[in-house]
Amino acid sequence: MPSPATLTIDLNALAANFHTLQAVGGAPVHPVVKADSYGLGAIACAARLMTEGARTFFVARAAEGEALRTALGPEPVIHVLDGCLTGHASRLIAADLRPVLNTPAQLAEWRTANGGACGLQIDTGMNRLGFRPEDAPGPFEGLTLVLSHLACSDAPAEPMNARQRDAFAAAAQRYPGATRSFANSGGVFLGPDYAFDALRPGICLYGGGPEGRPDPRIRAVATLQAEVLQVRDVPAGETVGYSRGFRAGAPTRIATCAAGYADGLLRSYSPGGQVFVGGALRPIVGRVSMDVCAVDIGDLDVSVGDRVELFGPNRLLDDAASAAGTISYELLTSITLRVPRLYVG
Repeated sequence: MPSPATLTIDLNALAANFHTLQAVGGAPVHPVVKADSYGLGAIACAARLMTEGARTFFVARAAEGEALRTALGPEPVIHVLDGCLTGHASRLIAADLRPVLNTPAQLAEWRTANGGACGLQIDTGMNRLGFRPEDAPGPFEGLTLVLSHLACSDAPAEPMNARQRDAFAAAAQRYPGATRSFANSGGVFLGPDYAFDALRPGICLYGGGPEGRPDPRIRAVATLQAEVLQVRDVPAGETVGYSRGFRAGAPTRIATCAAGYADGLLRSYSPGGQVFVGGALRPIVGRVSMDVCAVDIGDLDVSVGDRVELFGPNRLLDDAASAAGTISYELLTSITLRVPRLYVG
């Protein structure tokens, strides 16, 4: 049966973003499809990106890589950003996955297993994963990729970006012949000296802007919609929702919509959130509850069964995230499996 809440993924928009990033960055795009392509479905997204020319992908976990390999077959290169965890070498080898090695212990485990091709992460200042430049190993057989990760790429004026770029350039010189990957989504837009050999975008593929706000070059990919379950007139002075979260100062028309925090609609989306309904943006009022939210529809022509857009082409992802006090990454990855994914394009 049709679901009252749906997440629609526009694969044509995904493909357009892929080509935009490649054109802006001036280097091949190696998509990041970790966390199930940020909640949009890694298998469907990666399959479409392969038809657009992508041949190398990044996941975070070994299990993500195994599922992707089963779906995509032997052709693409799949890197695992976690690296080679203890006892995982045989799994990675069996699925033809390439760990991005982050520690001496991982390097030793991969070498002991005669693991073959792999990557190496250099920590140029984020202090998250990877070898510090002064502790990085020398060149070794099987190393095909060296990468680092920008900490502040969503802030182009941040001096740390250039410091990390220069540190990476110096460290990567130690590994002649290895592909150098540095630019994430924001890094793609920082200039050609950030591109190196391969771009590694994530959020911009899926509709988020490189600076945490909408960018006209990036198309909306995901549209979260919910059905109007009921429309009611609330008299002045009455309240709506748990804990009387909204009090009507005047007679108010309220649409109760089929999306709540069990669907991934964050509670923090009220009272600042808006939805697109009846051709206009209207505010969410009261508390977001488990299965529903309430929208002040004013005098719009809205009826039971109509759909409201919580984010999408009319309520852009970054704007919706800002209203919830978060970022587009969290908004996308919070959408639960109760919400069906529908693919178009």
